[in-house]
Amino acid sequence: MIVFIVIWVIPQVSFSQIRSQTNVEQRIIVPDSILNSPILELPPLDSLAILGMDTIPRNDTTKTIPKGDIQTTINYYGEDSIITDFISKKVFLHKAAWFEYGNIRLDADLIIIDWEKSELFASGVTDSLGNITGNPIFKEGVSTYEIRKEMRYNFKTQKAIIKDVVTEQQDGLLRGETIKKDQDGSIFLDHGYYTTCNLAEPHWHINANKIKSIRGKQVVTGPFNFYFNDIPLPVGLPFGIIPDTPDEKASGIVFPSYGQEQVRGFFLRNFGYYFAFNDYVHTRVTGDIFSNGGYGAKASTIYKKRYRYNGGFNVDYQRFKSPETELNPVDYNTIWVNWQHTPETRGNSRFSASVNAGTTNYNNVVVNPNSFVNNVKSEFSSNVAYSKTFTGTPFSMSANLRHSQNIQSDEVNLILPDIAVNMNRQNPFQNVKFEPLKTLNIAWNFNLQNSINNRVSNPFGVQNEVLQQEQGISPDQNIIPFNLANLPLLLAEADNGAKNAIPITSNFTLFKYFTGTASLNYTELWYTERINYFYNPRENRVDKINENGFNRVYFYNTSFNMNTNVYGFYNFKKNKKIEAIRHHMQPSFGFNYNPDFSTSAFGFYQEVQVDESGRTQRFSRHQGFIFGQAPLGESRSLSINIRNTVEAKIKQQSDSEEETTKKIPLLQSLNLSTFYNFAADSFNLSQINFNTRTSFFEDKLSINLSGNLDPYAELITINPETGVRSGRRINKFAWQSGQGLGTFRSIQMNVNGSINPRGGKSPGEMREDMTNDFLQQGGQLNEFVEEEITRIVNDPTQYIEWDVPWNLGFGFNIAYNRQPGRDSNITSAINFNGDVSLSEKWKINFNAGYDFMTQQLTQSMIGIARDLHCWQMNVSWIPFGRFTSYNLDIRVKSSILQDLKVSRRRSFFDF
Repeated sequence: MIVFIVIWVIPQVSFSQIRSQTNVEQRIIVPDSILNSPILELPPLDSLAILGMDTIPRNDTTKTIPKGDIQTTINYYGEDSIITDFISKKVFLHKAAWFEYGNIRLDADLIIIDWEKSELFASGVTDSLGNITGNPIFKEGVSTYEIRKEMRYNFKTQKAIIKDVVTEQQDGLLRGETIKKDQDGSIFLDHGYYTTCNLAEPHWHINANKIKSIRGKQVVTGPFNFYFNDIPLPVGLPFGIIPDTPDEKASGIVFPSYGQEQVRGFFLRNFGYYFAFNDYVHTRVTGDIFSNGGYGAKASTIYKKRYRYNGGFNVDYQRFKSPETELNPVDYNTIWVNWQHTPETRGNSRFSASVNAGTTNYNNVVVNPNSFVNNVKSEFSSNVAYSKTFTGTPFSMSANLRHSQNIQSDEVNLILPDIAVNMNRQNPFQNVKFEPLKTLNIAWNFNLQNSINNRVSNPFGVQNEVLQQEQGISPDQNIIPFNLANLPLLLAEADNGAKNAIPITSNFTLFKYFTGTASLNYTELWYTERINYFYNPRENRVDKINENGFNRVYFYNTSFNMNTNVYGFYNFKKNKKIEAIRHHMQPSFGFNYNPDFSTSAFGFYQEVQVDESGRTQRFSRHQGFIFGQAPLGESRSLSINIRNTVEAKIKQQSDSEEETTKKIPLLQSLNLSTFYNFAADSFNLSQINFNTRTSFFEDKLSINLSGNLDPYAELITINPETGVRSGRRINKFAWQSGQGLGTFRSIQMNVNGSINPRGGKSPGEMREDMTNDFLQQGGQLNEFVEEEITRIVNDPTQYIEWDVPWNLGFGFNIAYNRQPGRDSNITSAINFNGDVSLSEKWKINFNAGYDFMTQQLTQSMIGIARDLHCWQMNVSWIPFGRFTSYNLDIRVKSSILQDLKVSRRRSFFDF
């Protein structure tokens, strides 16, 4: 929305040109009877009855002289001449003249000041060849008016008349043959037009015989028509209303867009009203209607409290039911809620919110043509948080309400609430000289959680959780709809508890080159129930009964870690390019001890018969609880972790022909880790994990590789009757059985790159560039602009760099997985996105991928963008998948004319 400018036009009056011998800038306060003084002091014009009368009044000099029409100092200047005619009470300014009065300034080659009429006249000057030079430029506040002919302004009435003027206000240009201005700022245009194209011959404009602008409210036109390249449309409109309130502070009607969908039919979308209650709260209420029987309602509110917080709250409800004659009927109600609340840093407390929640079918049935990313996103999460620091104490607290949702599995998880109280690390012996005791510190962390999840347990039959993890068996649970009907069951299945953690650590130096860390970690869990297991001989299974009552679970572990740094260098004396290679290795060794808390002395586990043969197993009485259970079995382990980085120092030739060096990473990291449990009766050595990453071509290409190696042998058997192949690990190292170093159980590799001739931009750089461009164009940064920039940055398909001829981003993922006794599984896919400029004004953008295992293309989008100077065209097409659709928009670039558009959308759903 923009302020429709104040434009004035004033008829030309005749005047006589009298040249002066001097050219001096003069400052007038009030005229004086001394005619030849360079600084003229004049009393108010209405006190001058006769030219040359005495300036000393005949009445008492102690009385105040009445104020004239001119209430402030007037400054003026003329480069060629300044001529004063005291008979007609006029001042003539010639060539590059200017006039200042209050918040107005006038520049022209001819300016005439008429003191008697309190008028100001300005125009250009015609030379001997008939060319007009020095046309007036009039400024009032932040508004600038380019006058093609002449203007007249009255100091007393503050009214003006301007002939043939062009002015720019925010995003628009307004021109009129004759414009009259009232004292209240309202203007009347005769034969005016409006456009957002800043060319001398604009691509388009709105033409109307009569236009009225009411400052701070709106611009109203009579019958008007659109002109494209000076060609009018066949049919015009009877009237037009354009809000004239800055920074989108005006209420008004929101005009709909239209289109067609295969399922819901023709539609009118987003028709409603925009409520600008005040400078701090705005609400937009819109509705959708579909020809096949559907409708929708949306409410969007933006709020802000200066120096405290800002945010937005959006609700979208959609209802659709197919006609009874439909062969494949569709019937759904769906809703989505979004809330963003961001505080400004203030005091010692903070409240924030980020909520994205709704029915699980929303993103499967509602196409969002403006956000390709949300259409293919499967997981959403929310968090409402409050935190407070208690000044003068080491304590702080936080409270969170968390939500996570997967629209593919329909699983919903609510943590209401999640309360944490923390005590910062304290050094009770910091004044002691003995280093291990001096650096000893202690902390306390308390966490209370209540979780509501629609994944409920089977009431009959219990499986051992340890066996589930070892054999890859999924927990025996079912997902039920998250709705009001199931609310009693969901609350009954709610999982809650509290956790206390007390870490005690000490750091010290060993043997000069080693750093040691000793720690003792005590953990205590609080639950309101525990599980009692029993063998059900009739069903030959293990069942359970929950026993209510306060339950305390505690366990602890101790550890000692030692690490150091080792550096290796290799210098190339004869190599002209590589100067040296540096290898940095950081080995770390840790000794850990965990007692066996599964014995009957603690009561945290129960020995239960599991079959008719009398075989027994240990079951945790807190299996599946929110904070888990006490560790099973004793552990006395040695952990090993080795971190490596490799860098090269290369020689470079600078512009000054001086030789410089530059460091480049050859391996940004190469990490190896494993541990050996001395207390285990078998499989003492764990799998060897590794991960590495590096980059090339100044970070344009990055590679990540990770996996794990199983060092134990595998025994393969084949059933002679069925031919089914099976296998299991045996307590024997692979090299002892002739199976090499071991078996890779999993390997993952990710390759990502971005290529363009001018270097890619990160989301942060994109946000900064877009914000700076907006500010340089004269825009004001507010919550509306920031929200739009965030939406574009978060969705790469909305952002196009026109000055980059081409851009290509790609990613390749491959994963290998092999479990004992099973065939290996390989998955791989490639995705790519980018844009290509066909010419200076045409660009194609794309986003696609290919799954090599299914041999199918993943969700893809192709778009075409066309820069039409004052217009822009965007075409996007999703050729297949459940969001198959196309979208065409041709609209004015100006932000205040977003409803002046030609829009066509069509969507197809694959249910």
